[in-house]
Amino acid sequence: MGEYFDLLKRNTNFRYLWWGNVISLLGDWFNLIASAALVTELTSSGVAISYLFLVRFLPMFLFSPIAGVIADRYDRKKILIAADLLRAVTVSCFLLIHSSNQLWLFYVLTATQFMLSAMFNPARSAALANIVEQKDLVTANALDSFTWSTMLALGSFLGGVIATFFGNQTAFAMDAATFLMSAFLISRIVMPKREIVHTSRRGGWLEFAEGLRYLWHLPFLLVIALTKAAGSFVWGAVNVLEVSYADHVYPLTNAALTHWLSIENGGTATLGLIYVASGLGTGLGPLLMRRLLGDSKKRLMVGISFGFLFTAVGILLLGSVKTLPAFLGGTFVRTFGTGTLWVFSAVLLQIMVPDKVKGRVFAFEFAALTLTQSLSVFTAGYTQDTFNWSITRVTFTFGGLGVFVFLLWMVFFFISRKSLQNFESTLSDTSAPTV
Repeated sequence: MGEYFDLLKRNTNFRYLWWGNVISLLGDWFNLIASAALVTELTSSGVAISYLFLVRFLPMFLFSPIAGVIADRYDRKKILIAADLLRAVTVSCFLLIHSSNQLWLFYVLTATQFMLSAMFNPARSAALANIVEQKDLVTANALDSFTWSTMLALGSFLGGVIATFFGNQTAFAMDAATFLMSAFLISRIVMPKREIVHTSRRGGWLEFAEGLRYLWHLPFLLVIALTKAAGSFVWGAVNVLEVSYADHVYPLTNAALTHWLSIENGGTATLGLIYVASGLGTGLGPLLMRRLLGDSKKRLMVGISFGFLFTAVGILLLGSVKTLPAFLGGTFVRTFGTGTLWVFSAVLLQIMVPDKVKGRVFAFEFAALTLTQSLSVFTAGYTQDTFNWSITRVTFTFGGLGVFVFLLWMVFFFISRKSLQNFESTLSDTSAPTV
């Protein structure tokens, strides 16, 4: 862990960005636990839970193209601060939700929050590459993943405790406060000067298409940009299934334990434990795989292969096991894979994509993964409510899909690994589009 602490110590700008991320992520998991609990309290519909995740994902897909252009055209630091401040205001409005008749308002506010997240995420990914040297990119991204995972584990546990003891409203209020603290920390960053892209005023989608043209001429890079989308089509359904497993299969119901801990909602407590296991998996996955494989581009490709494999195996385990501890073990295996896949694909893009199109490339990646994740989430909820599929059947279906996606990736891997060096030569001779 010494190299991670060393990076934080010597890179002040990254340290501020990292601390802002730590605080903001903590609030995000407070928000997710409270949101799932609130929807469960207001309605028992499985589709309603699917809608919760859809309104978290679809706005990011729809707004990402414009957000990518904004990230390339304007000051990325100002974009990050504005997004945080506006999210603080939006989340504060969650305190207005008190009845099932206001569920529509809750969805609208959630959609607004994640539209602003769509503006924040590509700008942050691009800004990270601006303030961190290339030799430190794997370290920085691995640390980000470990942070996300740690905050997932800690935030989910604390979020479950706060939602259980103090109510959902308290969790929402704390989430709003974390956005304000993140904005303050980001304001301390001194961004290096960079060439601002002077784009024509043709609209976000048209300018976004210029970035797509860049990827289209580099098929290898296009596939890397679609890696998370392929994975999210598999793991997205688990977001809905985890809530169902927590509420209906593995709720904490031990009378003595729930009384001693003053647990009123056993499903919420179990969901917190599931997110803790997810945090451990996504955090340890990139760290251990990096130590095992190293930082070279070919090794990063190998790591993505393991990521797809562990993701599929983990989901199949979720449908096979019969106890909560075993289910948590399957969750760890699944997220070990997703964390590795996420970090290694991000590093490849940060290294290979020119700065003038980074925002649009990351926006495309983000839009693609949110679209496939939304489709996955909707399918999981729809098959349960409309076709009366059991949770186990849906789980095995997406586990089998994970195996299929892994095999497709392996075909690409074996075809492309020998041509990676040729691609890098082509990349060095290919200039990013002037738009």
